[in-house]
Amino acid sequence: MNVLGHIVRFIVSALVLLFVGHIVPGFRVMGFWHAILAAIVITLLGMAMEAIFGRRISPYGRGIIGFICGAVVIYVAQLLVPGMHASILGALLASLVIGIIDLFVPTSLRGSRHEE
Repeated sequence: MNVLGHIVRFIVSALVLLFVGHIVPGFRVMGFWHAILAAIVITLLGMAMEAIFGRRISPYGRGIIGFICGAVVIYVAQLLVPGMHASILGALLASLVIGIIDLFVPTSLRGSRHEE
């Protein structure tokens, strides 16, 4: 994927985070630049979890473990991103909503995963 593809992916991810922040209680992102930073941090934390625990742990496995790991990543990201807040319930709900949105508006590198 080229640089422009990554930029578009982070912008779409940031917009999804802003949308989720408006509809999920206990989860909020204060602005677009905080959402961009949150998208980058969430991506890096997700990649680190996959590196440590394997792809099976990924939210793209669509299992309960992937869902819980997504919530943990969101919760930890709020500790690293100023302007982002997530309660435990908010992180769980945000993980669920982001997973549902991702079915319709993919924000990941799914295409490259299927090619492996």
